[in-house]
Amino acid sequence: MSAGGAFGGNRGARPVPPEKGVFPLDHLHECDLEKKDYLACLKSTGAQSEKCRAFSKKYLECRMERNLMAKQDMSELGFSNADVVVVTPPEKKNDKIESPASDSKEKK
Repeated sequence: MSAGGAFGGNRGARPVPPEKGVFPLDHLHECDLEKKDYLACLKSTGAQSEKCRAFSKKYLECRMERNLMAKQDMSELGFSNADVVVVTPPEKKNDKIESPASDSKEKK
């Protein structure tokens, strides 16, 4: 049997707390809209989080306003004043197809 115990791990080692500490979960779904907008952005951009920074910032601000995490300056969380860009949630693409007949009329 290994020295780590039945389930592995190092017995007697002190656990390391998370960097930002513990924060409450959003049980009342106060920031669901912001979370859904951010996740929709990630889905539409192929999980490229840098393109969804405005949504991420909005979600963190929502959590701070509702005391779901400690209030701190956004620059400490990796955001600068240049990141203040108004972004609208991604919308579903319009599947309307132009007919070739309408294109030929416009070219004349």
